[in-house]
Amino acid sequence: MNRINLKIYRILILGVVLFCYQIQSNAAAKPPRPNIVLILLDDMGYSDLGCYGGEINTPNIDSLATTGIRFTQMYNCARCCPSRASLLTGHYPHQVGIRAMGVNLNKNAATISEILKMNGYHTGMSGKWHLSETKPLKDHQEQLRWLAHQVDHAPFAPLYSYPCNRGFEEHWGIIWGVANYYDPFSLVHNETAIKEVPKDFYMTDFVTEKSIDLIRQFSKDNKPFFLYVAYTAPHWPLHALPEDIKKYKDTYKDGWEIMSQNRYKRMIDMGLIDSETYKLPENSSGRRWEDCKKKEYESACMAVHSAMVDRADQGVGKIIEELKKTGRYENTVIFVLSDNGASPERGYPPGFDRPGFTRDNRPIVYNSDNPGPETTWNYIGNGWASACNTPLRYWKKESYEGGTLTPFIIHWKDGLKGKENNINRGVAHVIDFLPTCLELADAKYPKMINGEKTLPPVGKSLIPLINGKIKSTHNTLYWEHEGGRAIRIGDWKMSALPGKQWELFHISEDHTEINDLSKQHPEKVARMNNAWEKWAKSLNIKFNKK
Repeated sequence: MNRINLKIYRILILGVVLFCYQIQSNAAAKPPRPNIVLILLDDMGYSDLGCYGGEINTPNIDSLATTGIRFTQMYNCARCCPSRASLLTGHYPHQVGIRAMGVNLNKNAATISEILKMNGYHTGMSGKWHLSETKPLKDHQEQLRWLAHQVDHAPFAPLYSYPCNRGFEEHWGIIWGVANYYDPFSLVHNETAIKEVPKDFYMTDFVTEKSIDLIRQFSKDNKPFFLYVAYTAPHWPLHALPEDIKKYKDTYKDGWEIMSQNRYKRMIDMGLIDSETYKLPENSSGRRWEDCKKKEYESACMAVHSAMVDRADQGVGKIIEELKKTGRYENTVIFVLSDNGASPERGYPPGFDRPGFTRDNRPIVYNSDNPGPETTWNYIGNGWASACNTPLRYWKKESYEGGTLTPFIIHWKDGLKGKENNINRGVAHVIDFLPTCLELADAKYPKMINGEKTLPPVGKSLIPLINGKIKSTHNTLYWEHEGGRAIRIGDWKMSALPGKQWELFHISEDHTEINDLSKQHPEKVARMNNAWEKWAKSLNIKFNKK
């Protein structure tokens, strides 16, 4: 090799070395993508958690709040199916096929799990799905036998709609929306029905245990993971373990007004709300505790609800501990929220998703005086539901704040330094979760999914809101569910119960929707109604003009 060629050779070698060094330096400078754990509770009230003013013992979720961020204006879609659809797809529910309860999520609605899986993430889910078609049998008695595991009519919905076929590598949980906590209907592992459970089975503990198993499984390599922890608690039936119920035996003997007043004071003391913007309304049920004829029964129902939240919090504590054991805690983003406000439902008879007897033919007593065991099927009712959503009006299903505002916590030890114990008053919606997860994962939204062309999500990333660069992810937000409807534009919101006229609220001054200003501002009502109708028509939502 002559001197000139040797010089060229050395230059080439040096270039390759520098190029490789640059690649290595860039890789070292770029932080690893975070794990994402999404914890969703079911029918939990706005102020049930201790860190939101509740008297329920929730130290583990509270610890995430004190070392993370609490939001005061995170919105959901007022009901479980719609909220879950929006949460996973970044769309309003109608746009992705969820126009009613128990129907299939559209195939062209790319889910967080599908996208992150394509971008190198492990993806797992434990708990309630409720985004598949839930068709009952025509024969009522056969339906009850199916619910009691006495006959086999699996699958519980079209298999293509199961979570394991919507981007989740592993799913342990229920396909339908309601479950006996001791022997749940529609329990599956991926596509396989779990036909028998141990005698000491309890659904909340199962969700926790399987979440821990998935963390262990996913931590065996260096890939990041997305874990969706979808607790069924505290959705009815009111099923809880005796040791948890015992903690709250005498907590609610003074009734829902006292509970609400105590929560309201704690929320003010901790700086979550103020007494001017959030005036405490009367109980939305119109019921007074002093007129209640069955005080022991009512307080027992609320005690079980609290025990169910308590048990879920115990599970969150175990999940946190496993993240620490596996070395994943510091770089894991943890989200905690509820799919809607507390539920006012009560009195549904057996049928559809509500069993009449157990697997071994023990009769189930509805609205029992002693709720909690498998042979009971109870609900908290509207008095407690309103109080659980203190200080907001109404509850699950309705598009008022009590139905659509959720407690929401973000914790990320590595990524939120300096923001610990922060209260974020920005406005956001569960449609913003998918864009946020994609930004965290450095992932792009796909043009195609499941062989179909996708629709770009309407949600926006929460990151600018967290960093204080914006005050709201959307200037305008919309709601519609079973005739209930709402629209928020800036600081103004209109809400309506099914079949009722719009009520108008200056939400920045009257966040509890007490003072209806519709008669004082008819022009604003007209403009906001036109905006809502335009949105509804764009999604083919049927509505009656009022």
